[in-house]
Amino acid sequence: MDATPLTAQLNDRDADKRLAALAALQKAGSVRQPGKPYYVNNHIHTTYSFSPYSPAKAVYMAARAGLETAGVMDHDAIAGANEFIEAGRIVGLPVTVGVETRVDLSGTPFSDRLVNNPDQKGVAYMALHGVPHGAFGDVDAVFRVVREKRNARNRAMCEKASALLQKAGLSLNFDADVLPYSMSEEGGSVTERTVCFAIAVKIIEKTGRGAACVRLVKDVLNLPVTGAALERLSDAQNPHYEYDLTGVLKGGMVKDFYIDAREELLSIDRFVELANGTGAIAAYAYLGDVGESVTGDKKPQKFEDAYLDELLAFLKGKGIGTIAYMPSRNTAAQLRRIRSYNFFEISGEDVNSSRQSFICPQLAAPEFGRLIPATWALLGHESAATLNKAAGMFGKDTLASLPDLPDRIAHFALIGLAQVSR
Repeated sequence: MDATPLTAQLNDRDADKRLAALAALQKAGSVRQPGKPYYVNNHIHTTYSFSPYSPAKAVYMAARAGLETAGVMDHDAIAGANEFIEAGRIVGLPVTVGVETRVDLSGTPFSDRLVNNPDQKGVAYMALHGVPHGAFGDVDAVFRVVREKRNARNRAMCEKASALLQKAGLSLNFDADVLPYSMSEEGGSVTERTVCFAIAVKIIEKTGRGAACVRLVKDVLNLPVTGAALERLSDAQNPHYEYDLTGVLKGGMVKDFYIDAREELLSIDRFVELANGTGAIAAYAYLGDVGESVTGDKKPQKFEDAYLDELLAFLKGKGIGTIAYMPSRNTAAQLRRIRSYNFFEISGEDVNSSRQSFICPQLAAPEFGRLIPATWALLGHESAATLNKAAGMFGKDTLASLPDLPDRIAHFALIGLAQVSR
């Protein structure tokens, strides 16, 4: 069977067609490759926030890469979760569900500090992990309001971006140029990357790929294009061109059209309340001081490392006992430090570009061995909390019976592995 039409259908606008294509691919020959020891990823974005991949295509890519488990993680959206779960069932890949959001730290000691958000002080990226399946509606109800307010800000940012693009003979309209690259009509969100992708498409339509595009970005828009980015954008045959250009725009242009997010954001207390109320795990997304960005969209910059002790003590005081991080993004010293704080650790690779691999090779190193039982524990938590939110990893019943984190990880890892073996 020719898989090409079916593979293309994995990104169809119709979810039923996407899943049908995945089922046909699975029937034609097992999609899932043999699992590669230690390879997990619980931070995969889909088209419901920004990504080259629908939930079905993301699961297909994860299975083909040989991941042991995969987790969906969209910004301010959970609408792709049911498709992700069904796709995992079709190919036999254990999956988890999460939501990433930005949290307002106003009124805290970090209100005027750059935490883990390159665009705005006093705002931190955090995530709900292991969302119980019966809570999807409640979670969406909260983030539906967030998305509505966010789109008002998105519209205003597009107007600012359009003014910046005038010198290149371009314009940008939120409804006509940006929304078509989102799944907003189905509960998806529009992010700054969505805006940058729409700009990238506009630029490429005007200049084509290669030298003319580079000249417009560097000489007209006055954005830095150096090193790997310059090499990639100079290559007209680059299959990841739109996403590489999006990364350059995200790293160099967003600061000029960004409008501070405030009204749409959950406070940290509301975020924790949402996690506790639904049975999800509240997690802080560690960034750390950045050198060269893996995704090409972050410039070298200082973030939370200088005051990490204070920050993590504050988070624990708020009831956040989990840290999520990308092993490929940080130095060995940064990750040794993170592992010393006795937080529950979740690994994810923040997939939102076709250039990125679903596999993080660092996970094969012995020092990351602890992330494997932690991943099975996350899967076990989601299963247990779906039946009874108080029975999740941080649920009141569990904390009473298993107060020590290593004991909880071992307990939930067994539940997770039992789910996989069925």
